[in-house]
Amino acid sequence: MSKFKNSSNKLLYQAMGKRLRNIRLLHDYTQEQMADLLEIGTAYYGKVERGNHGLSLEKLFLLNEKLDIDINYLLTGKSCSQITIEEAIKQCPKEKRYDLEQLIKYALNLSREVHYEK
Repeated sequence: MSKFKNSSNKLLYQAMGKRLRNIRLLHDYTQEQMADLLEIGTAYYGKVERGNHGLSLEKLFLLNEKLDIDINYLLTGKSCSQITIEEAIKQCPKEKRYDLEQLIKYALNLSREVHYEK
C-alpha cells in the first residue's frame, strides 16, 4: 500500500502499526517472522509497524487467515465484539432495521426470563 496522502491517513497507519506490533509481540514473533508470514520484506514490515506504510487487502487477509487476527481491531482498534448494538443497527440496511430491533428485544426478553428462572 502506498504512503499516506494526508495527515488523517498517517494517524490511522500509525495506530494500525502500533496494534500490529502489539499483536506480533503477543504471538512472540520477530519482525522477520511476521514479514515472512506476510510474504513481504522485513524493511517494509518495519515501515508498516512504524506507520509509514499500510498493508494491502491481500496482506490483511493473510493475517486473518494465518494468525486469526481480528481485522476490524487491527484497522479501528475495536474488535467486532466491541461494536455497540446502536452501531450494529446503524450499519444494518434501513429496510432490515425494524427486524433487527425486534430480534434484539426478543433476545433481551429471553435473557431476562432465564435470569428470573435461576
